[in-house]
Amino acid sequence: MAKYCEICGKGANKANRVTRRGKAKKEGGVGRNVTQRAKRVQKPNLQKVKAMIDGTKKRINVCTKCIKAGKVTRAY
Repeated sequence: MAKYCEICGKGANKANRVTRRGKAKKEGGVGRNVTQRAKRVQKPNLQKVKAMIDGTKKRINVCTKCIKAGKVTRAY
């Protein structure tokens, strides 16, 4: 399965997972400290959809944002 939206081209994004220790100041602690960072991947919410493309039915991977925005003409 493709990992990008075939309408807008949205794909995976790299980010850090941050681990913290301590209690927040507003909760009565002395503050939060970052103890470690680990790599992670944020993936888009892709759905397989039957769509009309150039007059033919085709199954494509589309993100939910494009489906909600009405950028895809569904083929039932």
